[in-house]
Amino acid sequence: MTILEEIERAVEQLPPEKLAEFRAWFEQFDSAVFDSKIESDIHAGKLDHYAAEALRALSEGRTKEM
Repeated sequence: MTILEEIERAVEQLPPEKLAEFRAWFEQFDSAVFDSKIESDIHAGKLDHYAAEALRALSEGRTKEM
């Protein structure tokens, strides 16, 4: 059995209140991982193309108010 399968089985066995605690913890954990990846991509310049395109669209009037 892989570690992922062990985790899945453990999560399946959690009582409802512990499952809710796990969900809250995992949401925070997952958000932190995502934020770290985005920051890394920003610093590496991987999003520069998208920012330039958005600014170009704004300057050309191709945007809409939200």
